[in-house]
Amino acid sequence: MPFIHTHVPEATPAATREAVVQAIHQALVEGIGMPEDELFNMVTGYAPGQFAFSRSFNGVARSDAVVVVEITLRRGRSDAMKRALYAAIARNLQAMAQVAPADVFIFMHENDYSDW
Repeated sequence: MPFIHTHVPEATPAATREAVVQAIHQALVEGIGMPEDELFNMVTGYAPGQFAFSRSFNGVARSDAVVVVEITLRRGRSDAMKRALYAAIARNLQAMAQVAPADVFIFMHENDYSDW
């Protein structure tokens, strides 16, 4: 059961927040075989000035609308699976919520079965 914490700009409309949730969920279901009913995504809005970030880290030009996706799940996915999942999340966010891939920041926390 992955737990997702998604951070979006505070002004993000409710419909866009829902599209963000569904885009991430779809990528998890298709990318790592997560069951469809395992949807746990806490969405938090951040106000201007509450999230400091480099607009050019790794040569990527970011806007003010960065979406941060924290994924916590059990250990066991290969690096290739993770990269494919990250790419699917970015594609889905662009297609379903109009979030530019350059504005997607994803990271994962892995733990063991005993941590749940």
